Amino acid sequence: MKIMAVDLGLVRTGLAVSDELELLASPIGTVTQRDFSALADTIAETAKQNGVQQIVVGLPRNMDGSKGESAQRAEAFAESLRNLTGLPVDLWDERLTTMSAIGYLNETNVRGKKRKAIVDTVSATIILEDYLQSRRHG
Repeated sequence: MKIMAVDLGLVRTGLAVSDELELLASPIGTVTQRDFSALADTIAETAKQNGVQQIVVGLPRNMDGSKGESAQRAEAFAESLRNLTGLPVDLWDERLTTMSAIGYLNETNVRGKKRKAIVDTVSATIILEDYLQSRRHG
């Protein structure tokens, strides 16, 4: 089944999608949108265009595991996507994914404006890779 991951941001939101066998996570882009409702509509349409059957939204917990304002926003966004798409929407702990993405971009020498443009998409890909791995390993 094709699964799409969403790394929700205040300005930029990264997206990644899996293959049908749930083996590979591929970045599909970044949506720049501040309006919550318009963003949900765009992501719902992107899911439809990509034949997605499930969505995973990154849940930005605090390092101690508690939920702050960003986590509450992600939960509300996931609920909005459930209502818009009728698809199952899971939340996935995304602690440290942005740091992992930055580490990867450092290793590949991606800097400046180019980094800013893709860090959210790389984060979404990492969220999806983690999620797919957990599904494989039960």
